[in-house]
Amino acid sequence: MSEENQISRRDFIKNSTGAAAALSIPYIIPTSAFGSNDRVRVAVLGVNGRGQSHISGFNNLSNVEVACLCDPDNNIVQKRAKEFKETTGKTVKTENDLRKVFEDKSIDAVSIATPNHWHALATIWACQAGKDVYVEKPGSHNLHEGRKMVEAAKKYKRVVQHGVQLRSSEALKEAVKHLRDGLIGNVYMARGLVYKWRPDIGDKGTSPVPEGLNYDLWTGPAEMKPFSKNYVHYDWHWHWNYGNGDIGNQGIHETDMCMWGLGVESFPEKITSSGGKFLWNDAKETPEVLSSSFIYPKEKKIIEFEVRPWMTNSEDGVGIGNIFYGSEGYMVVKGYDFYETFLGKEKKPGPTRKAGGDHYKNFIDAVVARDPKLLNGPVETAHLSSGLAHLGNIAYRTGRALTFDPKKEKFVGDEEANKYLTRNYRSPYKLPEIV
Repeated sequence: MSEENQISRRDFIKNSTGAAAALSIPYIIPTSAFGSNDRVRVAVLGVNGRGQSHISGFNNLSNVEVACLCDPDNNIVQKRAKEFKETTGKTVKTENDLRKVFEDKSIDAVSIATPNHWHALATIWACQAGKDVYVEKPGSHNLHEGRKMVEAAKKYKRVVQHGVQLRSSEALKEAVKHLRDGLIGNVYMARGLVYKWRPDIGDKGTSPVPEGLNYDLWTGPAEMKPFSKNYVHYDWHWHWNYGNGDIGNQGIHETDMCMWGLGVESFPEKITSSGGKFLWNDAKETPEVLSSSFIYPKEKKIIEFEVRPWMTNSEDGVGIGNIFYGSEGYMVVKGYDFYETFLGKEKKPGPTRKAGGDHYKNFIDAVVARDPKLLNGPVETAHLSSGLAHLGNIAYRTGRALTFDPKKEKFVGDEEANKYLTRNYRSPYKLPEIV
């Protein structure tokens, strides 16, 4: 085993201080070597919402064992363990503290479905502990975190998959090939659409922390605020401290598809956003309506993105999805597994297909082979697609057009905007330096 595939107890404790350091971390956590009959032992972190799909997705794979469920809400994790027992007939280990999962040498990989503000730190800690990672979208809560995730995966030689399952769709892989091969001509614009039913969430104020919830762990690296049902368990999406609004929620599938289809592999140079809250006088902080433009002047390409929360028309049948515009036609992508094309001035129907794929299996295949190149949604795509959403949100929050340097990953001459690229991390949940 090379030194790059090892992590010392001293390094892990140094990078996860405080309470994390109190855990008994093994001196060296080895990289697993899988044989043809070995099963990959996976722990699912965060099991209230999306994590339920992670449990079933991995449990459906013959060479995977769902070995542990982890959530800071003990009520939730015990409920999921009971459901798991009823469904599979098997007893699954439970934990409340994800650091104990990283300490467990029997765990090969972790699947992260926590709130957004935990994604990057959990990914980096897992990489440092020798675990491979499947991380739910968005990969990061801010743009700086995304770069650190890329660096961590590379340094610790980990397989890190971003949970944008459309990347594993056979239909959409075919669609992107059509775009590359010139089916609709010069593809100059991609449009991302997120038209989802988002009702008034009210304002529940503050209240005592419910029994069974470790609120300190739930808050993690974010600023500690008095407990409110406005945050726990779903509506954290609409608060900047934990979430990123719908462009950083559902929208990551569409930002990812925009960049994939256009073939851009860097951030835009010009960003504008406008929007706001127009419907509900509730506790949400993020905009209900958001319109963003991302311009690539050198490539002569543009991404447009629309978030709408309520009653609205679809666009060529698309409410959740993408539209690509070219000099010879356009392509419509609906959801995660369907595309159709329309060619020429007459909009003559062209190739179309509906077919899915198994993103969880793709991850496990890469883990077993020890080859990140097999991943359909590698960590670099997590940084880009999540980062695009972050840039749109920053333009909205500053209220002005922004100029960005894609190489330095900094705004040009705008210190206020640059402050939004990272956050202050609460001890002991500090983002480690990757050197």
